[in-house]
Amino acid sequence: MGVLDRITGPRDLRDLSDDELDELASEIRDFLVRKVSRTGGHLGPNLGVVELTLALHRVFDSPKDRLVFDTGHQAYVHKIVTGRAEGFDKLRQEGGLSGYPSQAESDHDIVENSHASTSLSYADGLAKAFAIRGEDRHVAAVIGDGALTGGMAWEALNNIAAAPDRRVVIVVNDNGRSYTPTVGGLANHLTTLRTNPRYEQVLDMVKRRLNGVRGVGPAVYDALHAMKKGMKDALAPQGLFEDLGLKYVGPIDGHDRASVEQALAQAKRFNGPVIVHVITRKGFGYDPAERHEADQFHSPGAFNAETGEENPKGQVWTDVFADEMVTLGAERKDLVAITAAMMHPVGLHLFAAKYPERTFDVGIAEQHAATSAAGLAMGGLHPVVAVYATFLNRAFDQVLMDVALHRCGVTFVLDRSGVTGDDGASHNGMWDMSILQVVPGLRLAAPRDATRLRELLGEAVQVGDAPTVVRFPKGPPSGDLEPVGRAGGCDVLVRSGTKDVLIVGVGSMAATSVEVAERLVAQGIGVTVVDPRWVKPVDPALVDLAREHRLVVSVEDNGIVGGCGSVLLQTLNQARVETPVRLHGIPQEFLDHAKRGVILERIGLTAQTLARSIVEDVTAIDAGQPLLPVE
Repeated sequence: MGVLDRITGPRDLRDLSDDELDELASEIRDFLVRKVSRTGGHLGPNLGVVELTLALHRVFDSPKDRLVFDTGHQAYVHKIVTGRAEGFDKLRQEGGLSGYPSQAESDHDIVENSHASTSLSYADGLAKAFAIRGEDRHVAAVIGDGALTGGMAWEALNNIAAAPDRRVVIVVNDNGRSYTPTVGGLANHLTTLRTNPRYEQVLDMVKRRLNGVRGVGPAVYDALHAMKKGMKDALAPQGLFEDLGLKYVGPIDGHDRASVEQALAQAKRFNGPVIVHVITRKGFGYDPAERHEADQFHSPGAFNAETGEENPKGQVWTDVFADEMVTLGAERKDLVAITAAMMHPVGLHLFAAKYPERTFDVGIAEQHAATSAAGLAMGGLHPVVAVYATFLNRAFDQVLMDVALHRCGVTFVLDRSGVTGDDGASHNGMWDMSILQVVPGLRLAAPRDATRLRELLGEAVQVGDAPTVVRFPKGPPSGDLEPVGRAGGCDVLVRSGTKDVLIVGVGSMAATSVEVAERLVAQGIGVTVVDPRWVKPVDPALVDLAREHRLVVSVEDNGIVGGCGSVLLQTLNQARVETPVRLHGIPQEFLDHAKRGVILERIGLTAQTLARSIVEDVTAIDAGQPLLPVE
């Protein structure tokens, strides 16, 4: 029986010897590699926080003391030591463990939002609540150097520092990376801290020598104080934190558990806000991850645990975008690219390699990315801002007021739109087509296949007086669906029989809509399927088509409230079109993690379920009955 087999909760860690804790750390790394190699998941970040997590749970009393991880993808070790090791066989699968903290799984989890730079705000609020309620509890927030590039983290630091008795321990898990190497001034600052950790030796030497000089009294003290501050900033500028009023401890080797534990214990005893700066290595202890230059196995798919080789993958939507950006970059010298700490995940690495001077990684700062893009557009360039669809939510005000209001030609490319699945509720890109509908002048494209992605991206970057958006889902694109005709700017994909049903298939749901049409035609129902290509604004041709059919059905992989179908219905109402309309989309709820296909089936966005619903609606129309609610 190994040490890991004896761990059922954090309290079991406190009776272990140093040798047993070292053995436990090794067993945890072996466990992570073995389990994640089968399911995929965030391996590199968790290999880097094994000793840190053990130290946290030995110093703090979870769940009485609250541990907040930013982001939660570095919480696998936390899950293991809080009694959830058995659940890793179904990590990120339906009915299995979430890839992030989950309140439904354990009392030890409190914050499950996997958007970065939020932990310090949660910690600030928790500490305030504990103080008001008179509860003797601490909060420890683990935030990476990548998440510290987000402005929200600094807003929180400003507030935490305002209360010197607030019991918040901020652990800066500094591995020099988010997905890829952390960039920007903060990254350079932390690098200086990492490379000059022993400045106190120099300060002590200066102090001893100056104190040996007689007769200069207070002047020496004042000069020493100023010199110490200057040398501190020059040799190890933690003054950045201390000037905010935050006690600073570190930097510390994050893989030396005993040292981390000692620092955390000191910080806890201080009973005020303290930053503990630990240096870790992403992928630590697993050679293939440490040697993986792109992202240290940040989030690999299934792989061979012995060799580290990932299972073969076909081309995905992101690859199509990556190649087309390079092509457009050669044609358009004014084209520039921006991303928020996701160069490889969104496919801009090829453009960056070809055009490094025209590529900008701004860190985890989507708001800044959008407004900086507006500035680039004002300066005569055309920026392409590439982020995951779920992360554009964070920059909505900037898209509205900084880009659209100023009629800036900026193209936003939203990867992982619609149902993404594995990473849970916070990563599904199901909000963008709803929130962007309210932005005046914005044009939004949803390509159905790889060819249309190339076409629509090319059209988007031609727009110089308004923001454009191109969104596509996770995974491999379906085969190209060639149109059988055109209606305005829409592609007609199916035109069969009488004009019974008009199906408006948005983006990746166009292929599903064609499948639905095949099922309906087999039952003698006439169908027209159109892909709008540009879903905002609504193409006037859709109004004309709706008038000609007996039923209009919209299908989209976006939240059903305020989405493309809702806007189409509103448009038809304003045009006094009386054809009944049925909307199909993602229910407005937070979806539990599972594979994309499993979720689509669960929420009724499969060809079989949609066809059955449409047949029922057509039958009701034939009988002169009202349409029943969709179950």
